[in-house]
Amino acid sequence: MLNNQFGINKFGFLGEEFLCELNKHAVVTEIKAKTEIIRDGQKNKFVPFLIKGSVRVFTLNDGRELVYYYIRANDSCLMTFSSIFTDCVSRVYAVTEEDSEIMLIPISVVHEWLIAFPEINRVFYHEYDKRFSDVMSMVNDAVFHRLDKRVLNYIRQQISITGNNPIKLTHREIASNLGTSREVISRVLKKVENEGEITQTKEGIQMPLNENVTQD
Repeated sequence: MLNNQFGINKFGFLGEEFLCELNKHAVVTEIKAKTEIIRDGQKNKFVPFLIKGSVRVFTLNDGRELVYYYIRANDSCLMTFSSIFTDCVSRVYAVTEEDSEIMLIPISVVHEWLIAFPEINRVFYHEYDKRFSDVMSMVNDAVFHRLDKRVLNYIRQQISITGNNPIKLTHREIASNLGTSREVISRVLKKVENEGEITQTKEGIQMPLNENVTQD
């Protein structure tokens, strides 16, 4: 069943006629955590909008992962949308980070809406702006920050996305997302723990309660 409140919040400015079209064509599905939604080279059939949960969008090079950005609730995937103007083939991987609820709109319908409801472009321009900022932040982090700073930023980001502090993150998972080895991450985590930046417990990795864990 379509989440009517989500549709109103996201697309209400387009009017009742559009909301009727949305209810007619959109499909809402629930996807378990750690599920691959799409992979590089796969044909895109839908434009996704995330109602709740989080999704990691990344590429792979020789088995090493490079994260472009995370999709959060109320967001869409820039790379998926951009592909509908070319060959509809995905150039990224997308995997749910947690149990998620996603609204799927067929690409053929989106093509029609771009003509019938040109104001919908405001939604996609906004998504472009947010995702471009995410990618620029990722590039700056990789180029200008030391690994310990990148690790701390990654942990803050995950806490912000999930709302969990402590958060369950394996050393291997952090290494994969930051493009390094598990052994290196283990040394960095030990270092920042000794410096009082984090605490590692059975419940996960915790940052001090007075730590600003909000990730823009």
